Amino acid sequence: MTTQFKCQVHTLEFDENYEPASSTRLTTNFANLARGENRKQNLQNAINMIDNRFNDLANWDNPNGDRYSVKLDIVSIDIDVAGKGEFFSGLEWLKTSVIDHKTGKTIDGIIGNSFSSFVRDYDFSVLLRGYNEGKSEFSVPAGYGDLHGKLFKLMVNSPEYQAQFKKPPVLCLSVATTRTYHRTTNAHPILGVEYVQNDYSLTDEYFAKMGLKVRYFMPPNSVAPYAFYFDENADLLNDYTNLELISTIATMEAFQKIYRPEIYNANSVAGQVYKGSLTYQDYSLTQVEYDRVERTELAIKQGKLAEEQFIKPYKEILDAWLNEK
Repeated sequence: MTTQFKCQVHTLEFDENYEPASSTRLTTNFANLARGENRKQNLQNAINMIDNRFNDLANWDNPNGDRYSVKLDIVSIDIDVAGKGEFFSGLEWLKTSVIDHKTGKTIDGIIGNSFSSFVRDYDFSVLLRGYNEGKSEFSVPAGYGDLHGKLFKLMVNSPEYQAQFKKPPVLCLSVATTRTYHRTTNAHPILGVEYVQNDYSLTDEYFAKMGLKVRYFMPPNSVAPYAFYFDENADLLNDYTNLELISTIATMEAFQKIYRPEIYNANSVAGQVYKGSLTYQDYSLTQVEYDRVERTELAIKQGKLAEEQFIKPYKEILDAWLNEK
């Protein structure tokens, strides 16, 4: 008999007064900004960066560059695998909405953007780290990412998700620093020039198990390409409107400039052949504080939390579900 899991969806507005919920992964970009004594200024600066970039890209009928602002909501999807009403944080991401100050309308944006998952923390920061400890050559265990991939598909296809969101998610992440990207002649008016690479990264392969494929684009006035992950049955260039795509670019470019300034706030633009590096020295800092070292430490702690509160207690249920035909 097929196991019946239950999901529940929560939303929380992300603005200058945002405070992370107790269940939120603190390694999440938006949550990390909302900590410390400068939290409010951090949030205001990040939101201003998003709005300014949005108006930069949505420049038609926008002579003063202030027609639009972006509203962000944090969407959390929790999952109950035992049927006892015990929900565990499945994933968190951002939902954009576009406020048109000229018409007074609020336009639907894209769900996805940033992506956070306790189980992914477990996979990358606990399981993978432990598996490779003491080994001279890096490798991944058999079935790596299978559970997370199936959980992701379950949540995205759940009635709870489908009732609230009309389109599949689009995630926008940094390109891998371990891969080399080559510029093509293909260009999109919003996404920009496309890059390709011949060897998918571990993240690309991990996301493929979630039913997501990837394309790499460097938007106009950006300095490096981004990895756009989207549903394997979707068409990134034609299924989403210009304003939807701009909302994702503006949001995630702001976070990447803060989190990875060596790549996305570099003082030179990616060339025909590009390989990102976190040791690159010629870059500028934003006016937003971000603790990258703490983020790495928290990822390990949260991966262990997932192991203790989800992976181990429900192992029998999860293994049986994973092996269902």
